[in-house]
Amino acid sequence: MKDLRQLKQYRNVEKQKIAMSGSFRRSLGGVFEIPLNQNEMAFVVADNGLNDPEWEHVSISLETRCLTWDEMCMIKDLFFEEDEAVIQIHPAKKNYVNLHNFCLHLWKPKTQKLPLPPSYLVL
Repeated sequence: MKDLRQLKQYRNVEKQKIAMSGSFRRSLGGVFEIPLNQNEMAFVVADNGLNDPEWEHVSISLETRCLTWDEMCMIKDLFFEEDEAVIQIHPAKKNYVNLHNFCLHLWKPKTQKLPLPPSYLVL
């Protein structure tokens, strides 16, 4: 994950205080508003290990729809280095949690290499 201090132009300190309830370290994550187009801002919460030292996590939401593939790629490029692979997880039904209908997540393990299929299978 990139150093989130590089994204200070997108940081929303007021929403960060509310979302993180005062237990938040600025260098470890934050709350950001990313313009997607002239009419929409993505609400992003990023964590590079504060909540779980084994995972980096970016949560992205819009008010009225899910993000497109291209929009998710743009967010991935903002928060992660270009040589980092991240995943979206579709958990087993019994572990599924949905707190917001239009929220998607990017995950990257910190302590182990992410297994990936061979590139010829990813078309």
